[in-house]
Amino acid sequence: MLFKDDKRYYFMSIRHKVIALFLFYSFLIRKDFKREQFKMPSFFIWVKRQMPLIVEKILCYRKVEKEMEERVFADEFRKGFWQEEDFLAFLERREENSEWGKVKSNEIRFYPIEEGHQISAMLEEKLRETGKANVFEDTLEHTRLILKVKEDLYPVRSCAIKTILERARISGNALNKVQKAELAQILNYCMGVAGGDALLRFCEDKISAVHGGDASDYAVLETPELFRRTVEYLQDNFSGYTFAGASYDHSIATAVWSLENQDSLLQEYRESLQKHGLPNQEIQLGLRLTTSDTGQSGANLYPMIFFGSEARNIPLGSALKLQHKNKADLAKFDEQLNLLYAQYGKALGNMQSLMDVYVLYPINAMLGVMKRVGVPKKYAMEVSEDFRIQNGNVPCSVYEVYLQIAEVIYLMQCEGIYGSKIVQMEENIARTVHLRWKDYDIAGEYHW
Repeated sequence: MLFKDDKRYYFMSIRHKVIALFLFYSFLIRKDFKREQFKMPSFFIWVKRQMPLIVEKILCYRKVEKEMEERVFADEFRKGFWQEEDFLAFLERREENSEWGKVKSNEIRFYPIEEGHQISAMLEEKLRETGKANVFEDTLEHTRLILKVKEDLYPVRSCAIKTILERARISGNALNKVQKAELAQILNYCMGVAGGDALLRFCEDKISAVHGGDASDYAVLETPELFRRTVEYLQDNFSGYTFAGASYDHSIATAVWSLENQDSLLQEYRESLQKHGLPNQEIQLGLRLTTSDTGQSGANLYPMIFFGSEARNIPLGSALKLQHKNKADLAKFDEQLNLLYAQYGKALGNMQSLMDVYVLYPINAMLGVMKRVGVPKKYAMEVSEDFRIQNGNVPCSVYEVYLQIAEVIYLMQCEGIYGSKIVQMEENIARTVHLRWKDYDIAGEYHW
């Protein structure tokens, strides 16, 4: 077996990709190639003739992919990954195009992007001269805000608003309704009296965050290093792990791995399933790592299981969370990784306890719990109706209800939702493990 620290692994990986691409594009170009015509000599003659077209198609696909990545500055940029090395390389490139900077909070000024405004015109001219007019246009479509530090001007990215308001120590729904010029004035006044330092995150030509810059405030944990250390830990401690996918947007980065051959961890869990007459096959452990440079998430490790032939992900709760505070560093993250094995035992134990708790009115309990943790009504109604069709409304274990609630994640994924919204939903659903289910087990018709 080849491991990822073996140079032969990369050679084999590249060779297999080349072969796969070669055959795939051959198929795209001539998918009407009949089986009876497939003879090795004539096939290779045909391929030789078609090679220019094959290369042209490969370059075309690469051009599209490059164009997508070139818009990484955009506020709504999102990218998914199915290869671990591609994801890690992408994070490294983002880090190369980013930096942190510490300034005095009262040195920060905000200005609106609006016609006739001098600062707005200066920023637009600066970006156009450097061939980055699309950065200005994207900001015009979103925050319409400029951050000025001394003589430097920067567009403000949407994900920065949360930390800007926190640093200015203001909040309230009314802020969403004021004009940008008025919002800039409010922020400038509050920043002027906030005191202390501010830690700015510059990323891909925009400001992505304005954190507190004092020693007790935000602690930087480099995103590429967090994922690299997690991969190394899995390689050393979970043989047979598989990269299951990742996603990136400017607010959050997340990756999922499937942990195969973990029968020792799953043995007691499977025995409990069998004891309660519940499906106990096609179960694998999983792990999600989520982190953010913009205050959306700590460096959090989420145990999960993949269930059934479609490998639906079921959050287990009991996350290991390391907040970007109190001088958190990579050594503390390594400590969290070393707790992971024991954390699976704790999380699976919580799942087993749900098998011994029963509800008399599962539909009402399900709806009440989903409303409590913030599941949108349309998903709640759909999964509860599916449960009613399949199982009726007869008493059952909370574990069975919990698995059905987790179907919300699958529904969201089917709609093309991923990244931070999926992570947040997994967290919300995992919270239901620790609720008092009896409080929601109520007879009668449920009104949302």
